[in-house]
This record gives sequence, C-alpha cells and structure tokens, in this order.
Amino acid sequence: MMLLAEQVLNGLQYGMMLFLMAAGLTLVFGVMGLINLAHGSLYMAGAFACAAVAAVTGSFWVGLAASLAAAAGLGALVEIVVIRRLYARDHLDQVLATFALILVFSEGTRWLFGSFPLYLSLPPVLSGAVTLPGGLVYPAFRLAIIVIGAAIAVGLFWLIGRTRLGIRIRAGEADREMIAALGVDIAKLYTMVFALGAALAGLAGALVGSVQSVQVGMGEPVLILAFVVIVIGGIGSIKGALVGALLVGMTDTLGKALLPTFFARFMDASSATSVGSALASMLIYVLMALVLVVRPTGLYGARI
Repeated sequence: MMLLAEQVLNGLQYGMMLFLMAAGLTLVFGVMGLINLAHGSLYMAGAFACAAVAAVTGSFWVGLAASLAAAAGLGALVEIVVIRRLYARDHLDQVLATFALILVFSEGTRWLFGSFPLYLSLPPVLSGAVTLPGGLVYPAFRLAIIVIGAAIAVGLFWLIGRTRLGIRIRAGEADREMIAALGVDIAKLYTMVFALGAALAGLAGALVGSVQSVQVGMGEPVLILAFVVIVIGGIGSIKGALVGALLVGMTDTLGKALLPTFFARFMDASSATSVGSALASMLIYVLMALVLVVRPTGLYGARI
C-alpha cells in the first residue's frame, strides 16, 4: 500500500507537470487554430533561463521567475515576428514553420549554452522530504510540483471563467471574426494568449529541470505527450487538459511500476522488466485510442 501510495503521488506529480505544458498548447490550438510544434522549445527556453539566472544569482526563486519572464517574452516575440503570418495559412505551413523554429531554438541554445547539460540546485526548503499521513516519506519538491500545478489549474479556471480576458479568449475560440467585428484587438489577444501558453511551458521546463537535467532537445519528447493529453482531454479545454494530463500521468506511472511486478509472476526478472516497461509505454496511446473511439473530440471537446 505504501508503494502504491507513492506511485499515485508520482503519477499526480507527472500529470501536473504535463498539465502545465498542455494547458498552454491547448489554449493556442483552441483559440488560434495553430499547430505549434515549437511549444517544446519554449519549455526548453524556460529551463535554460532558470538554470542560467539561478547560477548567476544563486537564487532558485529568481531563476524560476526568470523562466516565466523569458518564456513569455520569447513567446510574444515569436508570435509577433513569425506566428502572426501563419494564421491564414493551412496547417501544413504551420507545421513546417514551427518545425523550423525547433531547429532555430535548438541550435541557438547550443550556441549560447553549449552542448553539455546544466543542473539546478533546489533551495533548502524544497530539498528534503516530507512525512505524510500514514508514515509515507515523499520528496518535498515533487509535492511542491503537485501543489503548484493545482494552484495554476485553479488560477486558469478563474482566468478563463471569471475575467474579461477569459471572456474574450472563449469568444475568440468560438467566433474570432465576430469579436474582431465588435472591436476587440484580435492581434493583441493572440499575442497575450501565446505569451501565457509560453510562460506555462517555461515554468514546466524549469520545474522539470530541477528534477532532471537541463539540456538541448529536452522539449521534444514532452511535446508528444502534451499533444496526447490535449487529444484525450479535448482541444481548447483547460478542464480537458487537466483531466487528460492526470490520466496520462497516472497511466504511465502506475503502468511502469506495476506491470513489471505482474509479469514477474510467470517470467524471469529481466524479461518481466523489459516486457512490462515496453507495454507501460504503450498504455497512454492505448488510452488515447479508447477515448477517441468513444468520444472523437476528446473527453471535454466540443461535439461536432
């Protein structure tokens, strides 16, 4: 039971991290209708900004703030200079242009920081472990990621559902021509949405960089999972991104923890680990397929 509780928390932590990545992606895709393959590069930019600023200032918190500012600023710049020219183009042009941005960001980051990975040191308050009810000892930083993700989810629900900006975002998703005709500056709205999505991706990169290493190309693997999340949850839905991220995080984590143990009952340990890990990696795509069979637009996507 202790092992299961620990893996559930790991799944929550992984899911919350995927949510930070997927929330910005689903906003951009839902509101702008833009396929942004460079979203993972903004995730990487946030991680490198956090590592670089934390190394100079000696403060992890300043680095975390820098990750938000750098990713949001870079996202706004990219939207104004490149993305704005792609709204009227078809999805193939968007894919090609944003794929080119991946190459530009990767080589630019390698030129600025080199090819060697960077590492972040956690502040003392987050570097230890916390004893939870029941005697479970769990890393404080992983618990902090769960809390941060939950807080940002609540903040996004409030922003989208209760603020004037949220009303414009929802209206832009439903009928961008109409809100433009009503006098809303659609270009400014798109820049703000893109910068918000970039900031969330940059924050996710900084948090992950604190657990793993910060390196060139770290954004592409998580981008694939973020697309899986928004397909499961429904494009344009923050609630769908949260539910989809938690489902993917739990499925992946529990699958990797429990399947090797299950196969070890009738296979040798090495084969059980190999087969169990391989099947666990497939589970999230099986989950996506099952959801699409039942609801082709995702769990919370608009019905066609």
